[in-house]
Amino acid sequence: MTVSAQPIDLTLSGVTKVYPGAVALSAVDLSIRGGEVVGLIGENGAGKSTLMKVLGGTIAADAGEIVIDGIAHARLTPVQATELGIAFVHQELNPFTNLDVAGNVLLGREIRRGPFGRLDRAAMSREVAGILKPLGTRFGPDDPVLGLSLADQQMLEIARALSMNARLVILDEPTSSLTLSETERLLEVISDLRARDVAVLFITHRLSEIEAVADRVVGLRDGKNAGTLSRAEITRDRMVRMMIGRDVGRTLQRQDQTPGAPVLEVQGLRTAAHPASVVDLTLHGGEILGLAGLVGAGRSELARVLFGIDSALEGTVTINGLPLSGYSVADAIASGLCLVPEDRKGQGLLLDFGVCDNISLPSLSRLSRWGRLDPRAEMALAETSRTRLRIKAADLHRASAELSGGNQQKVVLAKWLAMEPRVLIFDEPTRGIDVGSKAEVYALMRDLADRGVAILMISSDMEEVIGVSDRVAVMCRGRIAGMLVQKAVTEEAILRLAVE
Repeated sequence: MTVSAQPIDLTLSGVTKVYPGAVALSAVDLSIRGGEVVGLIGENGAGKSTLMKVLGGTIAADAGEIVIDGIAHARLTPVQATELGIAFVHQELNPFTNLDVAGNVLLGREIRRGPFGRLDRAAMSREVAGILKPLGTRFGPDDPVLGLSLADQQMLEIARALSMNARLVILDEPTSSLTLSETERLLEVISDLRARDVAVLFITHRLSEIEAVADRVVGLRDGKNAGTLSRAEITRDRMVRMMIGRDVGRTLQRQDQTPGAPVLEVQGLRTAAHPASVVDLTLHGGEILGLAGLVGAGRSELARVLFGIDSALEGTVTINGLPLSGYSVADAIASGLCLVPEDRKGQGLLLDFGVCDNISLPSLSRLSRWGRLDPRAEMALAETSRTRLRIKAADLHRASAELSGGNQQKVVLAKWLAMEPRVLIFDEPTRGIDVGSKAEVYALMRDLADRGVAILMISSDMEEVIGVSDRVAVMCRGRIAGMLVQKAVTEEAILRLAVE
């Protein structure tokens, strides 16, 4: 990557943004310079996303200024931000699936030739290949984007940012969908950018990654500066206290309990993703079964089949003793099986609909009388869910797209909890969620299990899998490679089975 000769010198001073009924930012200060990695941390709703929108020019601050290379700006436009060398890698991925990788990376900056400006696809492919090589991606410049996994889409977004000759790269939860090896490679890329005098603003809830690469940490809480830590002061406990003002335990381990009767039984199941592999699995009431494995092992594909989104090639699924065959999503929900998907934005929510609308959506039939929706019953359900899950939404009719990622996840949880499920599948339940909200999700999962709900938790977070699960099933190449009981669950044991 070629970067501008002059390293960036950027300072945000007194940035304030007020929305009706809420102060998103209150006199926030932040500075960053070329060759520096700054970690930006805070709970969901702390103001991180709003601050980045101000910096990227998508919204204007009500007060404050942005000083770049000694020049003050009341606000920036997206074009100005790009011209000044600011590049974003957003948490929520929006690739153009009708284009190939090279087309996405160089979107708006395509290489053309000839009098009619025809695309020089060979030159674009060579250019993007040079960007992808140091990232160690599993895809090439000519591969179609349609069908790329979330992890690969994340690496695609990073490649796009690196292609823009950026002086400041802002990474918003860049490792949330990456494997351990991909994460390690990304941290190496961050160190390489620092060595080239590129500034990196690193937003993540994975505090161990902040510890590994950050030169300085800035914390936000309730839209205000919560403090700053120098490199020597950076520890997980200090970051947690700065973010939420209290200590949070690392994990929530359940005491050994006798599992209930089998609730979900899977026998001889083959999926289209791994037609040569067979899955046999039993999930008991009152237990949290962790489903671990590397990206591509078939975990999310299994969840989609169990929920009726995709059809199984072969095998049986039994819920509470009732065999299901060729069933739909509606059949799964009616049987008491619900799925909290990995991609909450694309699969879990209607983003243009209000919080109340999303929560009530699966429950419309029981919230209706004589075929007409009872708005008071609908609002009562939403209010109960907001209180129970601590959803930060002043207006329950507010579009779900306007919520932070953590609060969006809580809305997805709320709509299924209203259905009182017997089996609940969590696919990456804490992806992009801060440490405080993680503790709330873990406590909720424990409470549901204690009430007899059977929980299947798919997670790439080793600490989460080890600390929350009663048992851990490890998938490899579309099959269950092994089952580990709580006392035998270690990172080494999981990885040994995952790479068989």
